[in-house]
Amino acid sequence: MRRLCAVLLGGVLALAAVGGTFAAETAAAARVEARSAHFFAVGLVRGDTMDIHLSRLLDNAPVPNAVVAVTFRGKTYATMAALDGGYSFKAQALRLPGSAAVAFKVAYAGGDESLDGTMQIPAQAGANEDSGKGGLRQLLWWVLNFAVCIGFLWLIAKRRKKTDA
Repeated sequence: MRRLCAVLLGGVLALAAVGGTFAAETAAAARVEARSAHFFAVGLVRGDTMDIHLSRLLDNAPVPNAVVAVTFRGKTYATMAALDGGYSFKAQALRLPGSAAVAFKVAYAGGDESLDGTMQIPAQAGANEDSGKGGLRQLLWWVLNFAVCIGFLWLIAKRRKKTDA
């Protein structure tokens, strides 16, 4: 029983360590901030997707019913509204490292506004996102799952032996 607890504790600690590494990789993702007279936009790049959180400057409330277009590296992309009130779009150009100007065009019931910003995409930004498929974190997750299942089966077998005796 002590061995099982030690294995489970070790698995949880390993996952926590890998999770911390994953959080650090996520924190290193490219980010752009832009502001206008009425709005504040934050764009986070993860792989080939930019998630945009658009809010009002007055009360920091999301702007759910706007039409947002993003001009990035000379090309304009239409965004899709997300359930959380944000917006997102996909483009392979988001994987290219380097500095880039970003322009958000927001059309809403009260008019149109433009928000401009720049961001720096690190060289490894596109590579970090694919590491979740078959990576160390997933392997440790499976090891932990199997350890828990084996532990339960061992406990069930032990109880059956006690009831049979």
